[in-house]
Amino acid sequence: MKAILCFGDSNTWGYRPDGTGRFGWEVRWPGVLQRELSGYARVIEEGLNARTSVFDDPVEGVSVCRNGSRHLPVLLETHRPLDLVVIFLGVNDLKRRFDAAPFDIAQGASQLVGMVQRSLAGPEGRSPQILLICPPPVKVLSALAGLFEGAIAKSSGLASEYAWQAGRAGCHFLDAGAIVSLSPEDGIHLDVEAHSVLGAKVAELARNILGA
Repeated sequence: MKAILCFGDSNTWGYRPDGTGRFGWEVRWPGVLQRELSGYARVIEEGLNARTSVFDDPVEGVSVCRNGSRHLPVLLETHRPLDLVVIFLGVNDLKRRFDAAPFDIAQGASQLVGMVQRSLAGPEGRSPQILLICPPPVKVLSALAGLFEGAIAKSSGLASEYAWQAGRAGCHFLDAGAIVSLSPEDGIHLDVEAHSVLGAKVAELARNILGA
């Protein structure tokens, strides 16, 4: 049985675009991934609302750390051996308070890739395979427009930067914006259909990566 760690933010946690809570396990993309790979892989879901790649959040991180670079090493140790680590972060790095350019955000994601590559968290003490996912572009913002000021313009430049970083690091890459869109309801979260499509695509890639 293979082990797959899904490391992400509220779009991995399953936050509903209408703000009414959390999608059920069977709806969330890691749950779809688990269903698609039933009997072949065990999916470990590690989503945290407001998680960034490498940034300490001075507002939302006061009571709970939101910096993914502080969480990932612990999770790699907790869940090893891991065959595949899926990293799906970047939306929260677009918040106005971080003032991060697309290159900075992609470089932050690349730092996480490096952590996995330097780890001994894979089978037989090797490093796990890695799939880096770039989030879809932000196209519209409603109630969170102030928090994500400037995100619409910046997010359109993420895919090319993520692809470059993935190529440089030698890891697998998926541009989620090529297959799904963020919900127009709030502009930053996946809806039910997007979770389904993304989960199925990650399952397809995981089979290829792991030689299913």
